[in-house]
Amino acid sequence: MKIFLTILFYLSFFIIFWAIVGYPLSLNIISKAYKNRKLKKDYTHQPTVTVMVVAHNEEKVILEKLHNIVKLDYPKDKIEFLISSDNSTDKTNEIVKKFINDYPEYKIRLYEVKSRKGKTNAQNEAKKTVTTDYLVMTDANSMMDKNSVKELMAAFTSEDIAYVTGKLAIINSESSDVSNAEANYWDRDLRLRDIEGRIQAITAGNGALYACRTKDYYDFDPIECHDSSMPIYYALKGKRAIANHDAVAYEKAGEVIEDEFSRKVRMNRIILKHILPDIRIFNVFKYRWFSYFYFGHRTCRYLLWISHLILLITNALIIKESWIYLLSFTGQVLFYLLAMLKAITKSQNKYLTLIYYYTVTIIAQWFGVFRVITGKAKPFWEKAESTR
Repeated sequence: MKIFLTILFYLSFFIIFWAIVGYPLSLNIISKAYKNRKLKKDYTHQPTVTVMVVAHNEEKVILEKLHNIVKLDYPKDKIEFLISSDNSTDKTNEIVKKFINDYPEYKIRLYEVKSRKGKTNAQNEAKKTVTTDYLVMTDANSMMDKNSVKELMAAFTSEDIAYVTGKLAIINSESSDVSNAEANYWDRDLRLRDIEGRIQAITAGNGALYACRTKDYYDFDPIECHDSSMPIYYALKGKRAIANHDAVAYEKAGEVIEDEFSRKVRMNRIILKHILPDIRIFNVFKYRWFSYFYFGHRTCRYLLWISHLILLITNALIIKESWIYLLSFTGQVLFYLLAMLKAITKSQNKYLTLIYYYTVTIIAQWFGVFRVITGKAKPFWEKAESTR
């Protein structure tokens, strides 16, 4: 029994270490062997494009978004705009219709989803009306850089590239300790994606801004989201999902922990499935670096919720075996106490904030798992007010 507990302890420790420290460090080392591999671009590649915006009750930001997308720097005869309104019950549809009437020179369409089933379903339904060669998808509260579509299209330099994601830039990182922690997380993750994409393929995209060929689009189950499902889907088909971080979308992060926590719970609505979505992913002979990337960047990260619990429990059970176990158990307890201290005192200390933010992320995973197990996981994506 002691051997079994010890194995579980070290296995859990490895998963946590590899997700947070080991994988990023290894990727930086691996990237040195590929330092001459750069993202290829072809700015003469300007196919027909539909920019799709999915909205549900976005009356606060939809007008700004409409003004944003019609100012994109892309040939006017090759770009269309499609607003897929996911059964909006506020003034979203009214605002879009008025904008279409006021600006007839732009090719803007409104698709009204009659039964709300979430963002992915709204995309699935609206896509069936698209006739352009490419789809660019973006969120209602994400403001696109004027060159973003041009940059996304320039990255489709070969047929094996099926998906290109852009860069999410947080514009309110200094507004609160919560938004600052989220911005730091994104900066760190973007560096990993940049390396993965240059070597072979990224393991997850970004819902704020991404593109694919219309013919390559797949109707995913509404409970899934394109961010996590598309790169895997294409990888299994022998194609690549990459990142072009010169294509930028600007967005606010949640400024209060309640908003950020709710967002992370929603992100984890299919966490159990994505730990190992398809056993074929780990066929390193066929999928090469992608197998390594997915294990380190996704599988280990999606196992953090259970790994932390097992680490704490097994540590407590073998604590008398060595001073090392006593030290590690003390460290874990202290870590969680510091997170509680931050929650109670609202301290602005950056180290306490990082500990607190990380702990909240793990708790959000637990909530996501609970919803999956109890059948309460839903495809709906309620907006966080502090991001509007």
